[in-house]
Amino acid sequence: MPNFFQKNQKIFLHVAFWAMYASYFFYSISYGRRGEPDWDQIVPDFLFHISSLMVISYVNYFYFLPRLLKNGKVEQYVVTYVPVFLILAYLMLLGKQYLRDGFTFEDSWMYSLRFGLYVFVSTFFVMAFVGLIKFVEDYFELEARSRELENRQLTSELRFLKAQINPHFLFNTLNNLYYLAVNKSDQTPEVVAKLSGMMRYMIHESNVEKVPLSKEVAYMENYLDLEKMRLNEEVPITFEVEGDVAGARITPLILITFLENAFKHGIGNNGGDSWITVSLKVSNGTLNYRVANSLLPQSEKTVREASGLGLANVRRRLDLSYPDKYNLDVAEDDERYRVHLQIDLQ
Repeated sequence: MPNFFQKNQKIFLHVAFWAMYASYFFYSISYGRRGEPDWDQIVPDFLFHISSLMVISYVNYFYFLPRLLKNGKVEQYVVTYVPVFLILAYLMLLGKQYLRDGFTFEDSWMYSLRFGLYVFVSTFFVMAFVGLIKFVEDYFELEARSRELENRQLTSELRFLKAQINPHFLFNTLNNLYYLAVNKSDQTPEVVAKLSGMMRYMIHESNVEKVPLSKEVAYMENYLDLEKMRLNEEVPITFEVEGDVAGARITPLILITFLENAFKHGIGNNGGDSWITVSLKVSNGTLNYRVANSLLPQSEKTVREASGLGLANVRRRLDLSYPDKYNLDVAEDDERYRVHLQIDLQ
Protein backbone atom coordinates (compact mmCIF):
# COMPACT_ATOMS: atom_id res chain seq x y z
CA MET A 1 0.00 0.00 0.00
CA PRO A 2 2.76 2.59 0.74
CA ASN A 3 4.26 1.89 -2.69
CA PHE A 4 0.87 2.55 -4.29
CA PHE A 5 0.63 5.97 -2.64
CA GLN A 6 4.23 6.82 -3.51
CA LYS A 7 3.74 5.94 -7.17
CA ASN A 8 0.53 8.00 -7.38
CA GLN A 9 1.37 10.85 -5.01
CA LYS A 10 1.08 13.45 -7.80
CA ILE A 11 -2.47 12.35 -8.57
CA PHE A 12 -3.44 12.37 -4.89
CA LEU A 13 -1.98 15.87 -4.49
CA HIS A 14 -4.05 17.25 -7.35
CA VAL A 15 -7.20 15.42 -6.25
CA ALA A 16 -6.78 16.77 -2.72
CA PHE A 17 -6.39 20.35 -4.00
CA TRP A 18 -9.44 20.20 -6.26
CA ALA A 19 -11.52 18.48 -3.58
CA MET A 20 -10.77 21.28 -1.10
CA TYR A 21 -11.33 24.06 -3.62
CA ALA A 22 -14.54 22.48 -4.99
CA SER A 23 -15.89 22.08 -1.45
CA TYR A 24 -15.15 25.73 -0.65
CA PHE A 25 -16.67 27.01 -3.90
CA PHE A 26 -19.76 24.80 -3.63
CA TYR A 27 -20.44 26.04 -0.11
CA SER A 28 -19.87 29.68 -1.07
CA ILE A 29 -22.46 29.60 -3.92
CA SER A 30 -25.04 27.57 -2.03
CA TYR A 31 -25.24 27.66 1.76
CA GLY A 32 -22.84 30.58 1.99
CA ARG A 33 -25.45 32.97 0.57
CA ARG A 34 -28.70 34.24 1.99
CA GLY A 35 -31.91 32.54 1.11
CA GLU A 36 -32.69 29.07 -0.09
CA PRO A 37 -30.22 27.58 -2.62
CA ASP A 38 -31.49 27.47 -6.21
CA TRP A 39 -30.10 24.09 -7.22
CA ASP A 40 -31.15 24.50 -10.85
CA GLN A 41 -28.62 27.32 -11.12
CA ILE A 42 -26.05 26.22 -8.53
CA VAL A 43 -25.29 22.75 -9.90
CA PRO A 44 -24.63 23.83 -13.54
CA ASP A 45 -22.65 26.85 -12.33
CA PHE A 46 -20.57 24.64 -10.03
CA LEU A 47 -19.80 22.04 -12.69
CA PHE A 48 -18.99 24.67 -15.33
CA HIS A 49 -16.84 26.71 -12.93
CA ILE A 50 -14.71 23.75 -11.77
CA SER A 51 -14.34 22.21 -15.24
CA SER A 52 -13.38 25.59 -16.75
CA LEU A 53 -10.73 26.17 -14.07
CA MET A 54 -9.33 22.71 -14.71
CA VAL A 55 -9.07 23.35 -18.45
CA ILE A 56 -7.35 26.70 -17.95
CA SER A 57 -5.02 25.36 -15.25
CA TYR A 58 -3.99 22.18 -17.03
CA VAL A 59 -3.45 23.82 -20.40
CA ASN A 60 -0.83 25.81 -18.55
CA TYR A 61 0.35 22.81 -16.48
CA PHE A 62 0.83 20.32 -19.32
CA TYR A 63 1.66 22.56 -22.27
CA PHE A 64 2.97 26.05 -21.54
CA LEU A 65 4.96 25.45 -18.34
CA PRO A 66 6.97 22.43 -19.59
CA ARG A 67 7.73 23.97 -22.99
CA LEU A 68 8.42 27.58 -22.07
CA LEU A 69 8.78 28.62 -18.46
CA LYS A 70 10.59 25.46 -17.35
CA ASN A 71 13.24 26.11 -20.02
CA GLY A 72 13.76 29.70 -18.89
CA LYS A 73 11.81 31.33 -21.72
CA VAL A 74 9.97 33.76 -19.43
CA GLU A 75 9.28 36.47 -21.98
CA GLN A 76 8.00 33.96 -24.54
CA TYR A 77 5.81 32.40 -21.86
CA VAL A 78 4.25 35.75 -20.92
CA VAL A 79 3.69 36.78 -24.56
CA THR A 80 2.21 33.39 -25.47
CA TYR A 81 0.17 32.32 -22.47
CA VAL A 82 -1.22 35.61 -21.13
CA PRO A 83 -3.43 36.16 -24.21
CA VAL A 84 -4.56 32.54 -24.04
CA PHE A 85 -5.37 32.95 -20.36
CA LEU A 86 -7.32 36.16 -20.93
CA ILE A 87 -9.36 34.59 -23.74
CA LEU A 88 -10.14 31.44 -21.74
CA ALA A 89 -11.02 33.44 -18.61
CA TYR A 90 -13.29 35.71 -20.65
CA LEU A 91 -15.05 32.69 -22.19
CA MET A 92 -15.48 31.34 -18.67
CA LEU A 93 -17.07 34.63 -17.61
CA LEU A 94 -19.46 34.53 -20.54
CA GLY A 95 -20.37 30.94 -19.75
CA LYS A 96 -21.19 31.81 -16.13
CA GLN A 97 -23.31 34.75 -17.22
CA TYR A 98 -25.23 32.59 -19.65
CA LEU A 99 -25.83 29.78 -17.12
CA ARG A 100 -26.98 32.11 -14.36
CA ASP A 101 -28.82 34.79 -16.36
CA GLY A 102 -29.13 33.65 -19.98
CA PHE A 103 -27.82 37.08 -21.09
CA THR A 104 -31.12 38.66 -20.01
CA PHE A 105 -29.31 41.20 -17.82
CA GLU A 106 -31.84 40.59 -15.04
CA ASP A 107 -28.97 39.82 -12.65
CA SER A 108 -27.11 43.02 -13.39
CA TRP A 109 -24.39 42.28 -10.82
CA MET A 110 -23.07 39.49 -13.06
CA TYR A 111 -22.19 42.08 -15.72
CA SER A 112 -20.46 44.44 -13.32
CA LEU A 113 -16.74 45.16 -13.34
CA ARG A 114 -16.51 43.74 -9.81
CA PHE A 115 -17.84 40.33 -10.84
CA GLY A 116 -15.63 40.29 -13.94
CA LEU A 117 -12.54 41.04 -11.82
CA TYR A 118 -13.59 38.35 -9.35
CA VAL A 119 -13.73 35.73 -12.11
CA PHE A 120 -10.39 36.77 -13.64
CA VAL A 121 -8.54 37.07 -10.30
CA SER A 122 -9.88 33.82 -8.82
CA THR A 123 -9.09 32.01 -12.08
CA PHE A 124 -5.57 33.43 -12.07
CA PHE A 125 -4.85 32.33 -8.49
CA VAL A 126 -6.17 28.81 -9.06
CA MET A 127 -4.15 28.52 -12.27
CA ALA A 128 -1.05 29.90 -10.51
CA PHE A 129 -1.45 27.48 -7.59
CA VAL A 130 -1.68 24.48 -9.93
CA GLY A 131 1.38 25.81 -11.74
CA LEU A 132 3.19 26.09 -8.40
CA ILE A 133 2.40 22.42 -7.76
CA LYS A 134 4.17 21.69 -11.05
CA PHE A 135 7.32 23.48 -9.89
CA VAL A 136 7.23 21.69 -6.53
CA GLU A 137 6.85 18.33 -8.28
CA ASP A 138 9.74 19.11 -10.63
CA TYR A 139 11.91 20.19 -7.72
CA PHE A 140 11.34 16.97 -5.79
CA GLU A 141 11.85 14.90 -8.95
CA LEU A 142 15.17 16.68 -9.49
CA GLU A 143 16.14 16.04 -5.87
CA ALA A 144 15.18 12.38 -6.23
CA ARG A 145 17.24 12.02 -9.41
CA SER A 146 20.19 13.76 -7.74
CA ARG A 147 19.97 11.42 -4.75
CA GLU A 148 19.70 8.41 -7.06
CA LEU A 149 22.73 9.54 -9.04
CA GLU A 150 24.65 10.20 -5.84
CA ASN A 151 23.72 6.78 -4.49
CA ARG A 152 24.85 5.15 -7.73
CA GLN A 153 28.15 7.03 -7.56
CA LEU A 154 28.65 6.04 -3.92
CA THR A 155 27.79 2.42 -4.72
CA SER A 156 30.30 2.42 -7.57
CA GLU A 157 32.93 3.95 -5.31
CA LEU A 158 32.26 1.38 -2.59
CA ARG A 159 32.59 -1.43 -5.12
CA PHE A 160 35.86 0.05 -6.35
CA LEU A 161 37.22 0.36 -2.82
CA LYS A 162 36.18 -3.19 -1.98
CA ALA A 163 37.78 -4.43 -5.19
CA GLN A 164 41.06 -2.92 -4.02
CA ILE A 165 40.96 -5.22 -1.00
CA ASN A 166 40.49 -8.46 -2.90
CA PRO A 167 43.81 -8.60 -4.85
CA HIS A 168 45.78 -7.81 -1.71
CA PHE A 169 44.11 -10.65 0.18
CA LEU A 170 44.42 -13.04 -2.75
CA PHE A 171 48.15 -12.45 -3.19
CA ASN A 172 48.79 -12.92 0.51
CA THR A 173 46.82 -16.16 0.66
CA LEU A 174 48.38 -17.58 -2.52
CA ASN A 175 51.79 -16.85 -1.03
CA ASN A 176 50.73 -18.79 2.05
CA LEU A 177 49.52 -21.66 -0.11
CA TYR A 178 52.73 -21.65 -2.14
CA TYR A 179 54.79 -21.75 1.03
CA LEU A 180 52.87 -24.78 2.34
CA ALA A 181 52.97 -26.56 -1.03
CA VAL A 182 56.75 -26.10 -1.36
CA ASN A 183 57.20 -27.60 2.08
CA LYS A 184 54.78 -30.42 1.17
CA SER A 185 52.67 -29.67 4.20
CA ASP A 186 49.79 -32.00 5.05
CA GLN A 187 47.78 -28.88 5.71
CA THR A 188 47.68 -27.90 2.03
CA PRO A 189 44.24 -29.50 1.31
CA GLU A 190 42.80 -27.75 4.37
CA VAL A 191 44.23 -24.44 3.19
CA VAL A 192 42.72 -24.93 -0.26
CA ALA A 193 39.31 -25.67 1.29
CA LYS A 194 39.47 -22.60 3.53
CA LEU A 195 40.64 -20.43 0.65
CA SER A 196 37.76 -21.70 -1.49
CA GLY A 197 35.24 -20.83 1.20
CA MET A 198 36.73 -17.37 1.69
CA MET A 199 36.74 -16.62 -2.02
CA ARG A 200 33.13 -17.75 -2.26
CA TYR A 201 32.25 -15.30 0.51
CA MET A 202 34.19 -12.47 -1.12
CA ILE A 203 32.84 -12.97 -4.63
CA HIS A 204 29.23 -13.97 -3.98
CA GLU A 205 28.06 -13.45 -0.42
CA SER A 206 29.62 -10.03 0.21
CA ASN A 207 28.05 -8.30 -2.81
CA VAL A 208 25.37 -6.72 -0.63
CA GLU A 209 25.21 -3.57 1.46
CA LYS A 210 25.22 -5.40 4.81
CA VAL A 211 26.04 -8.96 5.84
CA PRO A 212 25.56 -10.81 9.13
CA LEU A 213 28.47 -10.01 11.43
CA SER A 214 28.73 -13.72 12.20
CA LYS A 215 29.76 -14.36 8.56
CA GLU A 216 32.37 -11.62 8.73
CA VAL A 217 33.73 -13.15 11.94
CA ALA A 218 33.89 -16.60 10.31
CA TYR A 219 35.76 -15.06 7.39
CA MET A 220 38.30 -13.50 9.78
CA GLU A 221 38.68 -16.75 11.69
CA ASN A 222 39.51 -18.57 8.45
CA TYR A 223 42.05 -15.89 7.64
CA LEU A 224 43.67 -16.30 11.06
CA ASP A 225 43.75 -20.07 10.65
CA LEU A 226 45.60 -19.68 7.35
CA GLU A 227 48.13 -17.35 8.91
CA LYS A 228 48.64 -19.65 11.88
CA MET A 229 49.33 -22.54 9.51
CA ARG A 230 51.90 -20.47 7.65
CA LEU A 231 53.60 -19.47 10.89
CA ASN A 232 53.51 -23.00 12.32
CA GLU A 233 51.74 -21.69 15.45
CA GLU A 234 54.99 -19.96 16.48
CA VAL A 235 53.47 -16.48 16.87
CA PRO A 236 51.02 -15.80 19.75
CA ILE A 237 47.73 -14.83 18.12
CA THR A 238 44.55 -14.26 20.11
CA PHE A 239 41.09 -13.56 18.75
CA GLU A 240 38.24 -12.89 21.19
CA VAL A 241 34.59 -12.38 20.23
CA GLU A 242 31.93 -11.19 22.69
CA GLY A 243 28.34 -10.00 22.62
CA ASP A 244 25.40 -10.37 20.26
CA VAL A 245 27.32 -11.11 17.07
CA ALA A 246 24.54 -13.23 15.59
CA GLY A 247 22.04 -10.38 15.67
CA ALA A 248 24.28 -7.69 14.12
CA ARG A 249 24.94 -6.74 10.50
CA ILE A 250 27.91 -4.88 9.04
CA THR A 251 29.36 -3.62 5.78
CA PRO A 252 31.31 -6.58 4.36
CA LEU A 253 35.12 -6.77 4.28
CA ILE A 254 35.61 -3.61 6.31
CA LEU A 255 37.39 -5.20 9.29
CA ILE A 256 39.86 -7.43 7.48
CA THR A 257 42.16 -4.57 6.40
CA PHE A 258 43.36 -3.97 9.97
CA LEU A 259 43.96 -7.67 10.45
CA GLU A 260 45.96 -7.93 7.23
CA ASN A 261 48.07 -4.92 8.22
CA ALA A 262 48.81 -6.51 11.58
CA PHE A 263 50.34 -9.55 9.86
CA LYS A 264 51.97 -7.61 7.07
CA HIS A 265 53.77 -5.10 9.28
CA GLY A 266 53.92 -6.77 12.68
CA ILE A 267 55.25 -10.25 11.98
CA GLY A 268 58.86 -10.86 10.98
CA ASN A 269 60.04 -13.60 8.72
CA ASN A 270 61.12 -15.74 11.65
CA GLY A 271 58.42 -14.74 14.09
CA GLY A 272 60.75 -13.61 16.83
CA ASP A 273 58.97 -11.74 19.58
CA SER A 274 56.03 -10.89 17.34
CA TRP A 275 52.45 -11.10 18.58
CA ILE A 276 48.92 -10.09 17.57
CA THR A 277 45.78 -9.62 19.64
CA VAL A 278 42.32 -9.08 18.18
CA SER A 279 39.08 -8.48 20.04
CA LEU A 280 35.56 -7.88 18.77
CA LYS A 281 32.67 -6.99 21.04
CA VAL A 282 29.06 -6.06 20.27
CA SER A 283 27.05 -4.34 22.99
CA ASN A 284 23.80 -2.35 22.67
CA GLY A 285 24.17 -2.15 18.90
CA THR A 286 27.74 -0.81 19.08
CA LEU A 287 30.74 -2.68 17.71
CA ASN A 288 34.13 -2.27 19.37
CA TYR A 289 36.92 -3.77 17.29
CA ARG A 290 40.52 -3.69 18.55
CA VAL A 291 43.65 -4.90 16.80
CA ALA A 292 47.13 -4.63 18.31
CA ASN A 293 50.40 -6.02 17.01
CA SER A 294 54.08 -5.91 17.75
CA LEU A 295 56.06 -3.43 15.72
CA LEU A 296 59.44 -4.35 14.34
CA PRO A 297 61.85 -1.42 14.83
CA GLN A 298 63.43 -1.79 11.39
CA SER A 299 60.03 -1.65 9.65
CA GLU A 300 58.61 1.46 11.28
CA LYS A 301 59.05 3.52 8.12
CA THR A 302 57.60 0.73 5.99
CA VAL A 303 54.55 0.54 8.26
CA ARG A 304 53.77 4.21 7.85
CA GLU A 305 54.19 4.20 4.08
CA ALA A 306 52.72 0.83 3.13
CA SER A 307 49.70 0.95 5.43
CA GLY A 308 48.74 4.48 4.41
CA LEU A 309 46.80 3.46 1.30
CA GLY A 310 44.93 0.66 3.06
CA LEU A 311 44.02 2.93 5.96
CA ALA A 312 42.82 5.69 3.63
CA ASN A 313 40.79 3.09 1.74
CA VAL A 314 39.02 1.79 4.84
CA ARG A 315 38.40 5.32 6.18
CA ARG A 316 36.66 6.21 2.93
CA ARG A 317 34.53 3.07 3.08
CA LEU A 318 33.59 3.93 6.66
CA ASP A 319 32.69 7.48 5.62
CA LEU A 320 30.39 6.15 2.92
CA SER A 321 28.85 3.30 4.92
CA TYR A 322 28.67 4.85 8.40
CA PRO A 323 28.66 8.66 8.11
CA ASP A 324 28.91 10.19 11.59
CA LYS A 325 28.40 6.74 13.12
CA TYR A 326 31.96 5.53 13.63
CA ASN A 327 35.18 6.46 15.39
CA LEU A 328 38.59 5.19 14.31
CA ASP A 329 41.57 5.63 16.60
CA VAL A 330 45.03 4.58 15.41
CA ALA A 331 48.02 4.78 17.75
CA GLU A 332 51.66 3.75 17.43
CA ASP A 333 54.68 3.76 19.72
CA ASP A 334 58.11 2.18 19.58
CA GLU A 335 56.85 -1.33 20.30
CA ARG A 336 53.27 -1.70 19.13
CA TYR A 337 50.61 -0.56 16.71
CA ARG A 338 47.03 -0.29 17.94
CA VAL A 339 43.71 0.23 16.20
CA HIS A 340 40.35 0.82 17.88
CA LEU A 341 37.30 1.01 15.63
CA GLN A 342 33.87 1.77 17.10
CA ILE A 343 30.78 1.57 14.87
CA ASP A 344 27.15 2.23 15.63
CA LEU A 345 25.52 -0.70 13.82
CA GLN A 346 21.93 0.37 14.49
